[in-house]
Amino acid sequence: MSLATDSPVNSSSSDDLAAFLDAELDSNSLGSSPEKEAEDKDEDEESIDEEAENEEARDDKDLERIKRRKTQIVETIQERPGPTSLGNLEEKTVSLGTDNCPHPGSLGGMCYRCGKRLEEESGVTFSYICKGLRLGNDEIDRLRNTDMKHLLRHRKLYLILDLDHTLLNSTLLLHLTPEEDYLKSQADSLQDVSKGSLFMLAFMNMMTKLRPFVHTFLKEASEMFEMYIYTMGDRPYALEMAKLLDPSREYFNARVISRDDGTQRHQKGLDVVLGQESAVLILDDTENAWTKHRDNLILMERYHFFASSCRQFGYHCQSLSQLRSDESELEGALASVLKVLKRIHNIFFDELANDLAGRDVRQVLKMVRGEVLKGCKLVFSHVFPTKFPADTHYLWKMAEQLGATCSIELDPSVTHVVSTDARTEKSRWAAKEAKFLVDPRWIETANFLWQRQPEENFPVQQTKPEENFHAKQMKDQ
Repeated sequence: MSLATDSPVNSSSSDDLAAFLDAELDSNSLGSSPEKEAEDKDEDEESIDEEAENEEARDDKDLERIKRRKTQIVETIQERPGPTSLGNLEEKTVSLGTDNCPHPGSLGGMCYRCGKRLEEESGVTFSYICKGLRLGNDEIDRLRNTDMKHLLRHRKLYLILDLDHTLLNSTLLLHLTPEEDYLKSQADSLQDVSKGSLFMLAFMNMMTKLRPFVHTFLKEASEMFEMYIYTMGDRPYALEMAKLLDPSREYFNARVISRDDGTQRHQKGLDVVLGQESAVLILDDTENAWTKHRDNLILMERYHFFASSCRQFGYHCQSLSQLRSDESELEGALASVLKVLKRIHNIFFDELANDLAGRDVRQVLKMVRGEVLKGCKLVFSHVFPTKFPADTHYLWKMAEQLGATCSIELDPSVTHVVSTDARTEKSRWAAKEAKFLVDPRWIETANFLWQRQPEENFPVQQTKPEENFHAKQMKDQ
């Protein structure tokens, strides 16, 4: 039985539910078989001293004890369902010391430590873990600290993964174009989803295409991270997509968060993630969904397999499905970002000098991002609308985050002119002085792929003023 169950969870003692939550947290953190745990332990013993080994051995014994207790609790829950057991909990409140209980969290309106029914609900809802579960701030901190210590011993961090346009692309069947009808005959079997990538979910009137390289990505990322799914889709959709990505539940288990589980409309937040923010990385194609956690975010290039996806974002071009093509397995977005994740993980655990518990993955992310265009000095031409200061434009900010220096003036130290029109004065200067002249997509592609791109792949065209969308709003800068 998983904490994701819809059944009410009731305890027969003051510590049952607290231990139950701790057991689930620990089992999710490990996310591996006993053989894998033994393998991890062998690897740890090579790099830690005798005192740390003894501490880990004690922790492993405690973990096994908690897991056995979890099984006992589940059996108790199954034997004592419904309102009767809730009543039994209420009867025990005096003997369990409810007056002194800090009420760390609640299930179904009752404190899961002492069993007292709480008049006012407080804390953060974690319904994706267990229906009706709410945790107070102190309890959240305690669980995060406990899990953090455990993950660091196993050389792991947290990774939050968006679904749509990041790991996969979905469309309603009625939105398929005539050019895409061929896909219906090419859909893979739902009986063994681990071997497929294109699925027709008739019961949802939907078709889903997994992004190339996603299976390898999840397998290798799981060795470095405890992973969550976090989507703005509803919960039924999120769970179905999790089945396609992780049919054996070895990567995510109950860690599937939907828009129904968030605390703010149209926003995603780490307040519903039981992980320290200093150890969390996020992969998502929508920056505005993470306004409070942009320092944790790795922005993904959107995966537009279906025509409806292109239309949704206003692209007037053929989709990959219409072209009967797809992203490259080895050179696509997921393969590229996996290399970045490995680099960040390696720096975090092996190259920083400060104490492990005091490290912050956001600083590592910032450092790695700043290496992409390091040494480049950019001047922009015919890119920014004149009514906005140049240094507030997203391309200017993006270039600086990638390590480039941006300027509005030409001088010999300039290495690149970024332009939309080869006829501008600055563009002609670049050609005369043998400087790189590139389209703005050069910056965006470097941002998505985390690697400086060949300049010759991003030439600037000669554009007539009336053909340029911003022609009346821009001037040569």
